[in-house]
Amino acid sequence: MTHHPTPAHANEIQRPGRHLEETAERLARRPWPTTPLRPAINVSFEFFPPATWSAEARLAQSVEALAPLAPSFVSVTYGAGGTTRDRTLEAIRRITSSTRLSVAGHLTCVGATRDEVADVVDDYRAAGVDHIVALRGDPPAGETDGTVPGGYRSAADLVAGLRAHAGDDLEISVAAYPEVHPKAETARADLDNLKAKFDAGADRAITQFFFDTDAFARFLDAARRAGISGPIVPGIMPVTNFANVKRFAERCGTQIPGWMEDLFADLDEAPDVRRLVAATIAAEQCRRLAEFGITDFHFYTMNQPELTAAVCRILGVRPVAEAAQAQAG
Repeated sequence: MTHHPTPAHANEIQRPGRHLEETAERLARRPWPTTPLRPAINVSFEFFPPATWSAEARLAQSVEALAPLAPSFVSVTYGAGGTTRDRTLEAIRRITSSTRLSVAGHLTCVGATRDEVADVVDDYRAAGVDHIVALRGDPPAGETDGTVPGGYRSAADLVAGLRAHAGDDLEISVAAYPEVHPKAETARADLDNLKAKFDAGADRAITQFFFDTDAFARFLDAARRAGISGPIVPGIMPVTNFANVKRFAERCGTQIPGWMEDLFADLDEAPDVRRLVAATIAAEQCRRLAEFGITDFHFYTMNQPELTAAVCRILGVRPVAEAAQAQAG
């Protein structure tokens, strides 16, 4: 992901105490049935690099809060055109030096030459990173393409270049769009582009966030029929701020179902209810996806871990020590 809605509440969440009757009434109108999840659920988490000292503290708190859930990996985003390159690398270094987490570094190729991309890869490898989320990235404002002489023209070209530069021991994830990339000419062209990324050497695809699970199911079926056999991991966005998510969704082509508008309506003055609604929506989205055989989920945390931790708890993903104790008991 290269864009981030700005979190409206950076402080810790309030404990839900009031409005519980209203919450129960709202959640009784949820659109999905609940079903037991499979026992083996894998989660991964995305963070973005901080720009201020308070944001640095928030990132550290987020990592500390979610690390006990033993994610498959965590990733740190990278601004279009390398605008956060130094901050991304510094955040990665802090995570790798303070935890045992497997860290993936995002990398965009728009606005960069192949040599500049190689330099970033080498910096990542020196920081202990052997997993890259390879993205084309967004062009600078006012430009329609953003490529530069000596640069990669597409994410598929970037993946091929990463393989040539770093070999097979580098893990590579790429992006996928269940509701079609907003700049794709057709849904078929979008699928062809995804297949090209896998053919170039990608290990998995992580999707843009979405809320229509049926759209994901149709996309997954179409991808398999198009000959894409690699893992496609759904990207889950717990709603920390509904207005911001709506704005972001408009830019990336994600549809906001009408029932979400209804559930979040008039909750600006009821933050405890809003968070309970958001956690329940995300958890039930994962439950529905589990019906399609999905066991891996990638969470866009927005450096606000409380909702993601709550959703994982609902899904049965527990801190490692706690889970081990439960099994021993």
